[in-house]
Amino acid sequence: MVRTRLAPSPTGKVHIGNFRTALFDYFLARQSGGQFLLRIEDTDQERLVPGAIEYLLRMFKALGITPDEGPVLQEDGTITEVGSCGPYYQSARLDIYKQHAKELVEKGLAYPCFCTVERLDEMRKAQTALKQTTKYDRKCLSLTKTEAEERMMGGEGCVIRIKVPEGSTTFCDAIRGDITFDNSEVDDCIILKSDGFPTYYLAATVDDQLMSISHVLRGEEWISSTPKSLLLCKMFGWKAPIFAHVPLLLGSDKKKLSKRTGDTAVEEYFNHGYLKEALINFVGTLGFNPSADQEIFTIEELIEKFDLSKVNSAGAILNMEKLDWMNRHYLMALSIEQLAERAQGFVSADLTNILVQRALFVERSRVSRLTDFDVAIAPYLALLPYDASILVWKKADAADASAHLQRILTLLTDIDENIFGTVDLLEAAIKEYITREGMQNGNTLWPLRVALSGQEKSATPFEVLWVLGKEESLRRIEHAIAVLQ
Repeated sequence: MVRTRLAPSPTGKVHIGNFRTALFDYFLARQSGGQFLLRIEDTDQERLVPGAIEYLLRMFKALGITPDEGPVLQEDGTITEVGSCGPYYQSARLDIYKQHAKELVEKGLAYPCFCTVERLDEMRKAQTALKQTTKYDRKCLSLTKTEAEERMMGGEGCVIRIKVPEGSTTFCDAIRGDITFDNSEVDDCIILKSDGFPTYYLAATVDDQLMSISHVLRGEEWISSTPKSLLLCKMFGWKAPIFAHVPLLLGSDKKKLSKRTGDTAVEEYFNHGYLKEALINFVGTLGFNPSADQEIFTIEELIEKFDLSKVNSAGAILNMEKLDWMNRHYLMALSIEQLAERAQGFVSADLTNILVQRALFVERSRVSRLTDFDVAIAPYLALLPYDASILVWKKADAADASAHLQRILTLLTDIDENIFGTVDLLEAAIKEYITREGMQNGNTLWPLRVALSGQEKSATPFEVLWVLGKEESLRRIEHAIAVLQ
């Protein structure tokens, strides 16, 4: 069974790159009927940020992504765990890691190291000066078991390091193909710190094995650490999971993503008014597009079509214009009721007001994000002062604009209230009138639209009439006629 995992450190908010990895994990697990796990790697206690786990779980809930195992945020704000492989917090699994580190020491595959921070700093400085690879010089490897035990019994602190064997380590990356490392370039890394906490290499490798993780998806910056994980698997006699290192996200300048070019927390994207469907579609196709002639995908389609071998190994550009375009697409797909619901928290006007709801519905094709709506619908809520000159169509004059507004005012005064129930009925009635009276579209519709919106650029007059309703529409036309006097 395919079992993937997202294993974040709760050191801050989830950024867009980690979100993409989570989506790829989710797609891969779901398409095969597998399972997606959430595991909290909180062994670096000094960097923990209060509330980071709650934020992560709220993000998953907002996106509609539910892990099969791991921490779950309940309605009352408490966090519980589901699944049989827990606990899913590494800080609660310390005895497991200590036992595995002890096993390697007993096998002669790892050893205690008593070197001080000061000595290690001097060692690295000397290696750097000689332009050598900075790695541990194995000073403590020469200690006998008795010597090491005596120093520990004497209260001297130590860490546990793996003993990297000679030779090379090769693995097949599911995205990049075969990758080989010379073991001479791999450090005898620390797997257990002096405070009893494991390092990432030991904790992640042990947990992936005990939780039956089949695929490990992570950013390409972790490629160089993969030999350590593979060597640990070999030392324990375990079959290693399949590794896949996804490409970096790049800004529009084709450089590593920065806060200026979109490397912000997923929460910020929500705060800026992006819909979850647009975010999933956009982020889920960064570096992976299942079809050359399709851009819009539902999450179900992405799950069905996901293929690790088709993930591009080159960096993926975060094109914010494309995200805006996708968001507009999903805004346009919402019903008037859904739009009002999604606009909660973004629009200051009363969202139960039918005029406000209709204004949102009309303006959804003219905005990119939910945050744009407050400004977009303002002209419907209150007519701002405008210059009479903008009421005049091209080479016509104020008298022409006034005459046409007078005639359209008469038409709309006499028209049945039910006609204002749909845009199509309003458009049909007005266009039939223009044709019957032998008038020009521009001379009639331009001053009507400006009179209703108070703007040179706006939705069609038929849409604005529908939003405003009969009474407010007549009032604004009368006002425009007065402005032209």
